[in-house]
Amino acid sequence: MSRVKKAILLPALFLIIVSLVLSGCGQSQGSLVSGKINVVASFYPLYDFTKKIGGDHVNAINLVPTGVEPHDWSPKGRDIQNITKAEMFVYLGAGLEGWVDHTLSSLPKDSKLTVLEASKGLELLESTEDDGHDHEHKADQKDDKNKAKAQDEHHLDPHVWLSPVNAKKMAAAIKDQLIQIDAAHKSDYEANYAKFAGQLDDLNGKFKQKLSSLPKKEIVVTHQSFGYLAKEYGLKQMPIMGLSPDAEPTAQDLKDINAFIRDNNVKYIFFEELVSDKLAKTLAKDAKVDTLVLNPIEGLTEEQVKAGADYITLMESNLNNLIKALQ
Repeated sequence: MSRVKKAILLPALFLIIVSLVLSGCGQSQGSLVSGKINVVASFYPLYDFTKKIGGDHVNAINLVPTGVEPHDWSPKGRDIQNITKAEMFVYLGAGLEGWVDHTLSSLPKDSKLTVLEASKGLELLESTEDDGHDHEHKADQKDDKNKAKAQDEHHLDPHVWLSPVNAKKMAAAIKDQLIQIDAAHKSDYEANYAKFAGQLDDLNGKFKQKLSSLPKKEIVVTHQSFGYLAKEYGLKQMPIMGLSPDAEPTAQDLKDINAFIRDNNVKYIFFEELVSDKLAKTLAKDAKVDTLVLNPIEGLTEEQVKAGADYITLMESNLNNLIKALQ
């Protein structure tokens, strides 16, 4: 090949590759599959539950890409297309996905999409502080009903899945909805659910047994996402930030946290993998304590995907780190 042709083709090839890579950035994991029940989940835990219960009959799509924190994520064009053409859409609710109401209201009127709000019917906790996060979708401002709903949800803690008891209830709701859509495979969905429910019961038992015998109950966490886990197992969380991982602590907050660490002989500050650990490590250094991961399981890292991690294994890792911190 001549130098002239190379000079023309190589830059063109580079641009094509970059275009393909960029077009996939920020997009959902998976695409629609013919011949299966396509279920779009708004973020990782619901995707994991759906995949386990649906088995071979379901094609589960996780909207939030690997390594992305879901609080401020919003769907792109292909994501909306997947939701529109799927048989089922499952989202958490409780104010986590500020984009949902606008997205669903924009679907065609003849849409046959089945929608499941997974947190519906659960006992939701209120946030103890403003999370610094606008849960209203901008396009909902003119819709009084959606605006009122967003305001009601603004002070709710949406992290219900971090209680295995709640996770089991959400899994049951997913199972029931799949049976309504695809009654022909009812027995398979029930069997898959029974297996997963058993794993969640075992997980709950481990948390109860291990944590109840430990002398300490106080934990310091990056952001206020462990309220349901703390309530379930008698722990007390002290968050550095509010519900939103982008919120910033005040000088008084930092003073209070240092006092909490000192008064309760806290040895570790917990941080998350999908948000910066800089503040947690700085505070830990100042307080002369160490850091550990406590995963809110809002999504997986690339390394966790490659390792085959899932809700159960990540919760077991959380338990191990809690035991280490509370001994």
